[in-house]
This record gives sequence, structure tokens and C-alpha cells, in this order.
Amino acid sequence: MKQIREAVEADQAVVVALWQECGLVRPQNDPIRGFDVALQNSTSTVLVLQNEVQIIGAIIVGFDGYRGWFYHLGVKPDYQSAGNGRLLITAAEDWLRARGAPKANLMVLNTNSKVIGFYEKLGYTVQETTVMGKRL
Repeated sequence: MKQIREAVEADQAVVVALWQECGLVRPQNDPIRGFDVALQNSTSTVLVLQNEVQIIGAIIVGFDGYRGWFYHLGVKPDYQSAGNGRLLITAAEDWLRARGAPKANLMVLNTNSKVIGFYEKLGYTVQETTVMGKRL
């Protein structure tokens, strides 16, 4: 039986290892800090999907008061293509709806066609925007 729940501090090492296994960790983004910040703020969380044995997926979800955002959706490779990513996205969307978010946004590298296709199957579309950023 699968269960989705909000992560707790004790899940940090397992979730970070999962993100690393899924290739989601970039040198410029500290996954431990990202996990901790998501749990420390009332406007964000980490949702985990677990089966009877282990955590098999995780996603950061946050609401900035205007839009919802998803980060680091990862499902262990052995559990991909079985609807687990969809379960996490649905739970994250529900988390946002409960907080009054009118829209969910996410960022995917332009070159990651597999992931773009995954989100398109869930009803997400490429938006006519340019994402800009600055390291602080």
C-alpha cells in the first residue's frame, strides 16, 4: 500500500539520496538546505510517497501567495512509469488548492524532453515566459 505524507526532519537523508539517485541535485543548489527550508516554512513542504518498505518519491511544493511552485519531483528509477509521479503531482496540487493557489508552476530544463512529456500528459503546458534568476 502506498501513502503520501508530509516529510519530517528524519526523512532528510533518504529524500536527499533519492533526489541524487534521480539526477536532480545540481552543484549550485544544496538539497539539504532546500529540504530544511521547505520544512521550516509554513508556505512550503516536502511530500513523500512511500510503499510498505521505503520512500520511493518526493516533491517540494510551495505557495508564494500568488502562485504555487513544484521543485525536485523525483521517483526512484525502479518505481518510475508506474503512476507514482502522477500521485505526487496530484497530492502537491491538492496541497496548493487547500491554500487557495490559483495556478501551479514548475521549471524544467529545455533539453529534458522526457520530463516535459511527463508534465504535458498531466495537463501542463509550456508558458510564454522567460525565467530569470540571480544567485544571492
